[in-house]
Amino acid sequence: MQQPEQRCLLCSAERLTAWHFEDDECWVADCMVCRTPMIVWRTHGLPEPGLERALLDILGGIAAGRYGDDGYWIDPERRRIPDHWHAHARPADGFFDPQSELFGVDWPGEDEG
Repeated sequence: MQQPEQRCLLCSAERLTAWHFEDDECWVADCMVCRTPMIVWRTHGLPEPGLERALLDILGGIAAGRYGDDGYWIDPERRRIPDHWHAHARPADGFFDPQSELFGVDWPGEDEG
């Protein structure tokens, strides 16, 4: 287990947005940027695959409550903080939650494909 990094925003776990869940392993809160539910493993680093699946199940339950059972997708890419595991649940047809100031703005990958 790695120690919390002093400069890691996810390690500090400040309550800057609405929180939806927390336990000894993780917490789920709205992301400051996109306002989507984001799950964060409390340990700085990357979890084993079995634990990652369990964490994503927690996020899926919260996302289904907000967006409906088929109304979201899990985004596992760690863009801004790559060395601390976290994942976002995004609306099925977008990148930002309607609560975000960026809702309706082009999102990464939108023009690809």
